Amino acid sequence: MSTPAAGAERTPTRSGFVALAGRPNVGKSTLANAIIGAKVAIVSDKPQTTRRAIRGVATGRGWQLVLVDLPGVQRPRDALTERMQRRVQRELSDADGCLFVVNAEQGIGPGDRFIARLLEDAPVPVVIAVNKVDRTDRQKTAAALSAAEGLGVPDEIFPVSARTGAGVRPLVDHLVSLLPEGPFYFEPEQHTDQPEPVRLAELVREQVLARTRAEVPHAVEVQLEAIEQRRDDLVRIEAVILSETESQKAILIGAQGRMIKAIGIAARRAIERELGTHVHLDLSVRVRRHWRADERLLDRLGIE
Repeated sequence: MSTPAAGAERTPTRSGFVALAGRPNVGKSTLANAIIGAKVAIVSDKPQTTRRAIRGVATGRGWQLVLVDLPGVQRPRDALTERMQRRVQRELSDADGCLFVVNAEQGIGPGDRFIARLLEDAPVPVVIAVNKVDRTDRQKTAAALSAAEGLGVPDEIFPVSARTGAGVRPLVDHLVSLLPEGPFYFEPEQHTDQPEPVRLAELVREQVLARTRAEVPHAVEVQLEAIEQRRDDLVRIEAVILSETESQKAILIGAQGRMIKAIGIAARRAIERELGTHVHLDLSVRVRRHWRADERLLDRLGIE
């Protein structure tokens, strides 16, 4: 095995944190997954999908970018959204940069301007990603880029498509340039610091979001009760879907149990892909009234 020659300089590594901000449903989680190269955040077209600040880890040659996918920035309405907002402020204060995502298809709106005002005094560089350009023509993309510049906060602006990957590499290169020199925080093969029970519960919630409408998605949380290795090729998981009312529970179970069965089958397949083994998933629904205002439950669910 060869060793470095005497006096040879070792190339320094860069590592740091970038906070990912944006109003609900602009594609932050999809962009985080695209940057990291693995699924660390569930994806849905429902606002408020992301409730936890998910740290995703992207590692390249000589650099490690820890991307914190913040909950969708919004005005607090209850204990849940208050916690989400406090987490946004903490993560921004500890970051080395901020990636502010806007939606090219929808254009810049009041929610984007609200976030821009929050970021006006940010102590770190703010980069704007104008996402979903795959859904717009050149004229609309140009208008979105101009409107993003008019927000008055970006150091740089990048048109991207998180879905197709277009523009993601130049964006990553720029974010890496913002990182200070330092050692890696995580092993190169690690993609997230989320505990396994949280990751698996989120995969179940993703399937609930895909199949329900109106208030039900926002009133649902998933809690893993048990994870048991039955044999080398089989894991048994017991999970509970929490709802706030009996009517929501009835929707989640469905006529003759069809809804809960569909959720369970899809969630089991997603968990099997995550774990790389066969899974037996026991899924039930329980009413927990006003869980979004229950501070102790939010603590147990890991929503800080």
